[in-house]
Amino acid sequence: MQKKILWFALTLMMAITLQVKAQYAKQDSTYKRWFVGSSLLMLGNLVPDDPNPPEYIQLNAGYRITPKDVVHFRFKRSIYTWPIGIPFGPSFDAPGLNYPGHARILAPTVGYQRFWWKGVYTSVYALNAFEKYMDENNKKIGNGYTLYLDFYLGYQFKFFKNRFFFEPAIGISYWPVRTNVPESFKAVEQKWPNYFIQPGLDFGFNF
Repeated sequence: MQKKILWFALTLMMAITLQVKAQYAKQDSTYKRWFVGSSLLMLGNLVPDDPNPPEYIQLNAGYRITPKDVVHFRFKRSIYTWPIGIPFGPSFDAPGLNYPGHARILAPTVGYQRFWWKGVYTSVYALNAFEKYMDENNKKIGNGYTLYLDFYLGYQFKFFKNRFFFEPAIGISYWPVRTNVPESFKAVEQKWPNYFIQPGLDFGFNF
């Protein structure tokens, strides 16, 4: 399923060639300070016959301090059954390489976004992931915490007089803090790195 999401993300980013001016200006009548949104990655929940559905939810809200400086607040919820550091490829979600169970994540998130030129931006997010680990019988075996630091490079496209925006991006997630991982999970993930390259497909509504 994750392979399908990645290919969908890459195809969508390559398909968007419309050059839309995305730099904000306070004197612009379309300038809006607040926004709410989500991510197109939630479409992964619709993949039919997925043996490991992610049950992914993402809610975004933010405030533009200046036309170039933005603070973000996010909430993410998901389920994962594989070591997060496995790169996309033959090993990803392969039989025998997944966890002996799954983890449920609730992750309140704060972030900062900086626009540099037109719609080009970089952003950084700190995800405080509170995790509940379940064994193969769906029995809870522990609670953990992971601090994820996500870094993105992307471009913002504006539509309908700046009412809506779309932000395709490429990013890397790195987790410097990871605590209370059950030994059975740790044995599976220890051979993989503590970072992961991922797409960003956020969209939102300005008001």
